[in-house]
Amino acid sequence: MKAVSVTKSKKLLNVRNVVLMGMFGAIGAVLMLFEFPLPFIAPSFYGLDLSEIPVLVGTFAMGPVAGAVTEMVKILIKLVLKPTSTGFVGEFANFCIGCALVLPAGIIYKLRKTKQGAIIGMVTGTVCMALVGAVLNALVMLPFYSNFMPLEAILQAGAAINPAIGSVWTFVFLAVAPFNLIKGALVSLITALVYKRISIMIHG
Repeated sequence: MKAVSVTKSKKLLNVRNVVLMGMFGAIGAVLMLFEFPLPFIAPSFYGLDLSEIPVLVGTFAMGPVAGAVTEMVKILIKLVLKPTSTGFVGEFANFCIGCALVLPAGIIYKLRKTKQGAIIGMVTGTVCMALVGAVLNALVMLPFYSNFMPLEAILQAGAAINPAIGSVWTFVFLAVAPFNLIKGALVSLITALVYKRISIMIHG
């Protein structure tokens, strides 16, 4: 078992994969800097970025473990490009939510390397991302941001978009979860469109 583990580690950390994880992580970090709101879904202080696209491409190309490593590389490079403004809480949440997308997608695709397997993986990953994002926002992000903006004001911003929002949990499931479902769908769609071409370049 130990020999198998060492072999897998060497396979993950070969020169090609290390270069690819660094490259995809760097592209993701740059994409993190560009956000746009979805004001019809969530308050404007929630910005959507497409930084998971290169991470998901790398995950499909190299496997779920490499995807998680690429996600971490993305966060570290982003911190170099733009220091944290949230005491690393935002970066921690972004890492967890990103992994919630790429790990299920990568595991399913690794078990079933077909177009259908990729689609099932991305759909599963998108749902997981929405659920993990909702829970993290309820338990971590909203309590943290309430130090800078009263929680009542945050909920009122959500209620201005959807009157059914009246509590933390309705906020995360009626605003944050749909926001992440849209993000996951966009990331998955673009990944599906570009992956084959990139895969040919990676694998020759």
